[in-house]
Amino acid sequence: MGLNLLHSNDRKGEYPNSWYAATATPLARFAPLSGDRRADVVIIGGGYTGLSAALHLAEAGMDVTLLEAHRVGFGASGRNGGQLGSGQRMDQEGLEGFVGHQEAKKLWQLGEEAKDLVKSLIAKHDIQCHLRPGVAWTASSSRESKHLHDYGRHLEDRYGYDQIELLSPEACHQLCPSPDYKGGILDHGAGHLHPLNLALGLARAAAAAGASLHEESEVLEIQEGAEVRVKTATGEVRADHLILACNGYLGGLHRQVAARVMPINNFVVATEPLGDDADKVLGRDVAVADGKFVVNYFRLSHDKRLLFGGGESYGYRFPADIRAVVRKPMTQIFPHLKDVRLDYAWGGTLGITMKRMPYLARLGENVLSASGYSGHGVGTAIHAGQLIAQAIQGQAEGFDTMSRVPAPRFPGGPAMRSPLLALAMTWFALRDRIGI
Repeated sequence: MGLNLLHSNDRKGEYPNSWYAATATPLARFAPLSGDRRADVVIIGGGYTGLSAALHLAEAGMDVTLLEAHRVGFGASGRNGGQLGSGQRMDQEGLEGFVGHQEAKKLWQLGEEAKDLVKSLIAKHDIQCHLRPGVAWTASSSRESKHLHDYGRHLEDRYGYDQIELLSPEACHQLCPSPDYKGGILDHGAGHLHPLNLALGLARAAAAAGASLHEESEVLEIQEGAEVRVKTATGEVRADHLILACNGYLGGLHRQVAARVMPINNFVVATEPLGDDADKVLGRDVAVADGKFVVNYFRLSHDKRLLFGGGESYGYRFPADIRAVVRKPMTQIFPHLKDVRLDYAWGGTLGITMKRMPYLARLGENVLSASGYSGHGVGTAIHAGQLIAQAIQGQAEGFDTMSRVPAPRFPGGPAMRSPLLALAMTWFALRDRIGI
């Protein structure tokens, strides 16, 4: 269990000291699992994937038990940059070369369904998570800007997607007055939101639909078979179906998934409220991601703080001074913020795959898994939970489309994973830069 990051960087049963946790709509704790129980489906992991699966299965009348080691929304689901992006994590041009045009079209459609699903769940369950439209992709060179413009036209020509606004250098500067950016595109169909409030809203909805949610219920052992048995320190669940929804916090629970989904850490800060100076960061209330070697992503919170994600760290432990790690790229983008106070700083663990496409898999006759969202999980993970729920009910078309995407193994087994992390992260970023 050496790769289990559940206890490496966080306090047991507590959310990180993030701006999200500080401003979340409170949700009473769900009791730990106690004793033995029987369910139709047992879910391990209380993030977007697990909560969405629990909600959809419970609404279909199934008896569902969800086990979360800490708190619902504890992991990447409650810590991320809050960007609800279009399509898949790999862009459509890359997917066309990787899986062919027909499969790429199916994957684009699934990506659009993912966005629509999140928006509809927010509306249906009245989840107060400050959903706003717009995600911009910015370029630091005219060549990069031309590539983004060409890609925006490609989406309209091949996929009929007409939500992309091409940003000239002047328009980009009006949107984001950073001296670093030279143009880009603005996706009006994408959006941004408070990710922890979204997770907590899904948990409320799942519980209201009849799902049994249990926090502080870390799974210690899985026994597969016609009837799956899942054990914690205080109880056991027997079920007809098992869903693994652990992402970067899987640890040693399943070798096949661990070989294809690698945990890495990312970091976010929240500045002091900027007030009227917020216009010097963003001229419009949209989220931004750039094309840097290590991607920077940022947006304004509803109380006018800059929420800025970036920086990298080799190894599984968070750095001692997260503020310093993130302040460096933040001040490269916004030099005028070099002395701004950083009120919150936190890290989180996400799951990446070799090809930056999620890994959805049937691990056995009655075991399904979804993880490895590679930084594109707000929509994709919630959608994956729905696709798993549908597959368990015999409607597997969407799940099967996602599971057909090839998922190469990372080099080295779990015992070698930690020393390989720095090498893999460097290779991963380099691959993105040169487009393979």
